[in-house]
Amino acid sequence: MASPKQPAQRTLARNKKARHDYHILETLEAGVALLGTEVKAIRQGKVQLRDAHVRLDAGQAWLVGVHIGAYSHGNRENHEAERPRKLLLSRRELDRLFGLTQTKGVSLVPLSVYTKGNWIKFEIGLVRGKKLFDKRETEKCKELEREARAAMSEANRRGA
Repeated sequence: MASPKQPAQRTLARNKKARHDYHILETLEAGVALLGTEVKAIRQGKVQLRDAHVRLDAGQAWLVGVHIGAYSHGNRENHEAERPRKLLLSRRELDRLFGLTQTKGVSLVPLSVYTKGNWIKFEIGLVRGKKLFDKRETEKCKELEREARAAMSEANRRGA
Protein backbone atom coordinates (compact mmCIF):
# COMPACT_ATOMS: atom_id res chain seq x y z
CA MET A 1 0.00 0.00 0.00
CA ALA A 2 1.44 3.36 -1.05
CA SER A 3 1.87 6.00 1.65
CA PRO A 4 0.23 9.38 1.08
CA LYS A 5 2.56 11.90 -0.50
CA GLN A 6 3.87 14.53 1.91
CA PRO A 7 3.56 18.17 0.74
CA ALA A 8 6.84 19.79 -0.30
CA GLN A 9 8.36 21.90 2.45
CA ARG A 10 10.72 24.80 1.79
CA THR A 11 12.13 27.05 4.52
CA LEU A 12 11.86 30.71 3.53
CA ALA A 13 13.36 32.41 6.62
CA ARG A 14 14.85 31.45 9.99
CA ASN A 15 15.15 33.43 13.20
CA LYS A 16 18.78 32.65 14.10
CA LYS A 17 18.86 35.30 16.82
CA ALA A 18 15.99 33.59 18.67
CA ARG A 19 17.82 30.26 18.62
CA HIS A 20 20.88 32.02 20.07
CA ASP A 21 19.09 34.10 22.72
CA TYR A 22 16.50 31.62 24.00
CA HIS A 23 16.08 28.07 25.26
CA ILE A 24 13.36 26.59 23.06
CA LEU A 25 11.00 24.66 25.32
CA GLU A 26 8.44 23.64 22.70
CA THR A 27 7.55 24.34 19.07
CA LEU A 28 4.29 24.34 17.16
CA GLU A 29 3.09 25.08 13.65
CA ALA A 30 0.68 27.94 12.96
CA GLY A 31 -0.99 29.33 9.89
CA VAL A 32 -1.25 33.07 9.45
CA ALA A 33 -3.81 35.39 7.85
CA LEU A 34 -1.96 37.19 5.03
CA LEU A 35 -2.82 39.48 2.15
CA GLY A 36 -2.03 38.42 -1.43
CA THR A 37 0.97 40.71 -1.82
CA GLU A 38 2.35 39.48 1.52
CA VAL A 39 2.23 35.87 0.32
CA LYS A 40 4.04 36.77 -2.89
CA ALA A 41 6.67 38.83 -1.03
CA ILE A 42 7.30 35.99 1.45
CA ARG A 43 7.73 33.54 -1.43
CA GLN A 44 10.35 35.97 -2.84
CA GLY A 45 12.16 35.75 0.51
CA LYS A 46 11.40 39.31 1.65
CA VAL A 47 10.62 38.40 5.25
CA GLN A 48 12.58 39.17 8.41
CA LEU A 49 11.85 37.61 11.83
CA ARG A 50 14.65 39.16 13.88
CA ASP A 51 12.73 41.25 16.47
CA ALA A 52 9.37 39.52 16.14
CA HIS A 53 7.23 38.04 18.90
CA VAL A 54 3.72 36.67 19.44
CA ARG A 55 1.22 38.63 21.53
CA LEU A 56 -1.80 36.90 23.06
CA ASP A 57 -4.79 39.15 23.75
CA ALA A 58 -8.58 38.90 23.62
CA GLY A 59 -8.41 35.18 22.87
CA GLN A 60 -6.32 35.72 19.72
CA ALA A 61 -2.64 35.31 18.84
CA TRP A 62 -0.98 38.13 16.89
CA LEU A 63 2.36 38.06 15.14
CA VAL A 64 4.05 41.40 15.91
CA GLY A 65 7.26 42.83 14.49
CA VAL A 66 7.57 40.58 11.44
CA HIS A 67 8.84 42.68 8.54
CA ILE A 68 7.51 41.61 5.15
CA GLY A 69 9.02 43.76 2.41
CA ALA A 70 6.96 45.24 -0.42
CA TYR A 71 6.08 42.93 -3.31
CA SER A 72 8.09 44.01 -6.35
CA HIS A 73 5.09 43.94 -8.74
CA GLY A 74 2.61 45.32 -6.22
CA ASN A 75 0.77 48.53 -6.98
CA ARG A 76 -0.70 51.13 -4.67
CA GLU A 77 -2.60 48.29 -2.95
CA ASN A 78 0.68 46.86 -1.59
CA HIS A 79 0.66 45.82 2.08
CA GLU A 80 2.00 47.60 5.15
CA ALA A 81 5.42 46.14 6.06
CA GLU A 82 5.06 45.64 9.84
CA ARG A 83 1.36 45.33 10.58
CA PRO A 84 0.20 42.80 13.23
CA ARG A 85 -0.89 39.54 11.61
CA LYS A 86 -3.34 37.08 13.09
CA LEU A 87 -2.08 33.57 13.78
CA LEU A 88 -4.48 30.77 12.99
CA LEU A 89 -4.51 28.44 15.98
CA SER A 90 -7.25 26.30 17.49
CA ARG A 91 -9.01 27.43 20.65
CA ARG A 92 -7.39 24.57 22.59
CA GLU A 93 -3.89 25.61 21.43
CA LEU A 94 -4.57 29.26 22.29
CA ASP A 95 -5.81 28.41 25.80
CA ARG A 96 -2.83 26.13 26.40
CA LEU A 97 -0.32 28.75 25.19
CA PHE A 98 -1.97 31.44 27.27
CA GLY A 99 -1.57 29.27 30.38
CA LEU A 100 2.06 28.45 29.59
CA THR A 101 3.05 32.08 28.94
CA GLN A 102 1.76 33.16 32.36
CA THR A 103 4.96 31.66 33.81
CA LYS A 104 7.58 34.32 34.45
CA GLY A 105 10.24 34.55 31.74
CA VAL A 106 8.36 32.46 29.14
CA SER A 107 7.21 33.94 25.85
CA LEU A 108 6.36 33.06 22.25
CA VAL A 109 8.68 33.80 19.34
CA PRO A 110 8.48 32.91 15.62
CA LEU A 111 11.40 30.60 14.75
CA SER A 112 10.94 30.11 11.01
CA VAL A 113 8.68 30.62 8.00
CA TYR A 114 8.18 27.83 5.49
CA THR A 115 5.84 26.60 2.80
CA LYS A 116 3.85 23.44 3.29
CA GLY A 117 2.28 22.61 -0.02
CA ASN A 118 0.68 25.89 -1.11
CA TRP A 119 0.34 27.21 2.45
CA ILE A 120 2.71 29.49 4.34
CA LYS A 121 3.30 28.34 7.91
CA PHE A 122 5.17 29.83 10.86
CA GLU A 123 7.04 27.71 13.40
CA ILE A 124 6.34 29.26 16.79
CA GLY A 125 8.51 28.51 19.80
CA LEU A 126 7.69 28.66 23.48
CA VAL A 127 10.96 30.10 24.80
CA ARG A 128 12.78 31.12 27.96
CA GLY A 129 15.63 33.63 27.79
CA LYS A 130 19.23 32.47 28.13
CA LYS A 131 21.66 34.05 30.52
CA LEU A 132 25.09 35.15 29.26
CA PHE A 133 26.82 32.05 30.67
CA ASP A 134 24.26 29.83 28.88
CA LYS A 135 25.15 31.51 25.58
CA ARG A 136 28.86 30.96 26.25
CA GLU A 137 28.21 27.30 27.10
CA THR A 138 26.27 26.80 23.86
CA GLU A 139 29.07 28.45 21.86
CA LYS A 140 31.66 26.20 23.55
CA CYS A 141 29.66 23.04 22.76
CA LYS A 142 29.29 24.08 19.11
CA GLU A 143 33.03 24.76 18.87
CA LEU A 144 33.91 21.36 20.38
CA GLU A 145 31.51 19.63 17.99
CA ARG A 146 33.01 21.49 15.03
CA GLU A 147 36.54 20.48 16.05
CA ALA A 148 35.50 16.83 16.53
CA ARG A 149 33.88 16.78 13.08
CA ALA A 150 37.02 18.28 11.54
CA ALA A 151 39.23 15.70 13.29
CA MET A 152 37.00 12.84 12.09
CA SER A 153 37.05 14.04 8.50
CA GLU A 154 40.85 14.42 8.67
CA ALA A 155 41.20 10.87 10.07
CA ASN A 156 38.91 9.52 7.33
CA ARG A 157 40.93 11.34 4.68
CA ARG A 158 44.22 9.85 5.94
CA GLY A 159 42.77 6.35 6.24
CA ALA A 160 41.41 6.32 2.68
